[in-house]
Amino acid sequence: QVQLVESGGGLVQAGDSLRLSCTTSGTIFSIDVMGWYRQAPGKQRELVAHVIRDGTANYADSVKGRFTISRDNAKNAVHLQMNSLKPEDTAVYYCSMRIKGSRYSDYYYYWGQGTQVTVSP
Repeated sequence: QVQLVESGGGLVQAGDSLRLSCTTSGTIFSIDVMGWYRQAPGKQRELVAHVIRDGTANYADSVKGRFTISRDNAKNAVHLQMNSLKPEDTAVYYCSMRIKGSRYSDYYYYWGQGTQVTVSP
C-alpha cells in the first residue's frame, strides 16, 4: 500500500521561509503528477502547486513568485519551498501524487495526512 508522509510544517513569522517535504513508501511503478494543496479553517481545499514528470510546474496566483515546487524522481519525493510567508498562507498543507503501482495498473491519487503551517503577523 502506498503511503505519503509530509514533513516540515511549523509556526513561523510573516516573511519567514519553510520547506515542506513529502516522501513515499510502498510499491511504486510511476508517478506522473505531484502536487501540494492546502486547506485553511472554514475554506475549501485549494491547489497550491503541482509538477509533472518533466518538471513543468504550475502555481496558484496567490503563491507565484514566493513558492517553488520541486520533485525528486529518484526518491519519489516532492518538496515545496515557501518564502516570504504571509498570515494568509496559514493552512494544513497536503501532498498528493498520481501513482501507478505496477506496469499494468491504473493511476490513482494518493494523499498525505497533512502538515500544519501557521504564519503569525
